[in-house]
Formats: sequence, C-alpha cells, structure tokens
Amino acid sequence: MPESFFVLSKDNLEIAVDEVISIAKMYDRFAKVRVLLNLVIIQSKTNWEKITKRATFVKISGQILRKMSGLFLDEENFEVLKNAKTFVCRVINLSSNQFNVPELERSMGDMISKFSKAQVSLENPDITIYLILTNQDNFFGFSKRFETENRPIKIKKYPHELDWKLTRAMINLIGLKEGEVVCDPFCGTGTTLLEAESMGIHAIGLDFDDKMYKISKNNLEANGYKSKIIKGDFSQLTKMVDEFDGIVTDLPYGTASKSSENPEDLLKKFVSILPKRKKLAIMCKKGFEKKLNINPIKKYEIYRHKSLTRIILIK
Repeated sequence: MPESFFVLSKDNLEIAVDEVISIAKMYDRFAKVRVLLNLVIIQSKTNWEKITKRATFVKISGQILRKMSGLFLDEENFEVLKNAKTFVCRVINLSSNQFNVPELERSMGDMISKFSKAQVSLENPDITIYLILTNQDNFFGFSKRFETENRPIKIKKYPHELDWKLTRAMINLIGLKEGEVVCDPFCGTGTTLLEAESMGIHAIGLDFDDKMYKISKNNLEANGYKSKIIKGDFSQLTKMVDEFDGIVTDLPYGTASKSSENPEDLLKKFVSILPKRKKLAIMCKKGFEKKLNINPIKKYEIYRHKSLTRIILIK
C-alpha cells in the first residue's frame, strides 16, 4: 500500500498533526500513521493529493518512494520520471544535523540526470524529488505538479470573525465528508460556510444580527456558493436537527457579543439544546469550556495574547 508524506507548519502543530490524521482516517479507517515531529507518514489507499487538498497546515507533501538505505537511489525508482520533461531535487532537513543542502540537491540532480531524459527546472517542474532527513529515518519521495484550488473570497470582513485556518481545521477534525452538512449557529461573516463549501461540504448558517446575516449572505454570493442562511438565533437548531451532520462554531458571547442577555445564561441555553450524536467542534474563550459541560474527545489551546487564549473542543 502506498505511503504518503506531509511536512506540516509548526504553527498549531498538535492541531496540524491531528487534522491530517483525521482526514486520512475519514477516507480510509485502516490507514496507518507515523509521526516524526512535523512530518507525518501515512500508509493508505488514499492519494496524498486528496488529503493535501483538504488539509490546512500542510507545507509540502507527496508520495514516499522508499526509505533511504545504503544506496542513494536505484534505477527502478526513476519510473516516476518516465513521462516527465522537467524535475527538481529538494532536501528537507528535519534532523538536528547540519548538511550542505544546496550541494546535496546538486548531487541528486546530477545523478538523476544520468538515468533520466528529464531536465532540471527550478521553476514549476513536472516532478519534485525529495530527500527527507530526520533523526530517526531518511526517506526519498516525490510529488507531481497539481493545481491548487482558489481560496474563497470575502468581500466583507469583521474584526472578531473566525480565523479561516482554524475553521477549516475544525471541520476536518470532526471528519465531515464531501456531501455532508455542517451547521454554524453563530455564523457571523460566514467563515465556516465558505470553508465548508470550498471542500464540497454543504452548510447552514444562523445569525440573529441583521448586519452579520447580510455580510454572510453577500460573501457566499460572491463565491457562487449556495449555503442556507437563516436570520435567527441558535434556538432554531431544535427545528432543524435532521438537516445537518455536525456543528462547527465560535461562541461569540462575551465582549464581542451584541446580545443583552447574560453570556453564561446564553451558554447554558446553547448547551441544553445541542443535539446528541452530532459531531461538534466548538471554539470559546478559555474558561468558558468549564461552563459548557461537554466531555470532549480532544481539546486544544490557541494562545492569542496574554489576556486571551482560545479553546477548541472536539466531540
């Protein structure tokens, strides 16, 4: 079974690792995973491109050719270059050792040129060959050029809106598949809806504030997305429980809330109507999670500044 590699951003590394694993397991529950710091190796029937397109924090990805042995590479490994006109070699040093990376890359390129008709191209090559160095093992891998999808656009933003990267990761962490439906009962400017739609997931948004409702609707229309927007508060969840598969949201109550009701009372009401057996990803200010009375399977802390830390709860 093929092995794929994913080099992740070290920002929010715990979330980044869990997100890639969640996506892999969502498509193939028998996938085998190995984690080496910010390198994740996944053995699965799922193509690395499919996982990469869903993931948020992947910097570099591709397919493992082989674990490095005494040989540098042998001729049979160059089958990946069979129809390629151009290639480039890249060394990813994740080890604690120091290497002359440019010299290694030149040596790899010279060697591959002897076996292949492909020419070295530093800009937009057909194939990139990777040498990945870690303190435990070293690997050869490759990736083919593929088109990345355009990011959803926002014609209107707001200071307290959800961070798109964390929103996308939250959707992936609860394992929502293409064709399923996510609901954001505090949708604001529509970040959850936009990220879901960009991944082929349907979405329903609720917001009681007329201004936020209109901003969210306009942002969806700007992208040609068809998510359902409802002007109303979270209490409407009880009427539509059969219409969605999971909830992804950032609780807005507190300093950023326009509601006149006590934030703690609102939290209690929200938790009391949360549907059972639905996937949940909820973000809130640190300390609020103790009042939610939710037993998450995973909890993450996102440090913003000395007076604000956000919590993500996954269930």
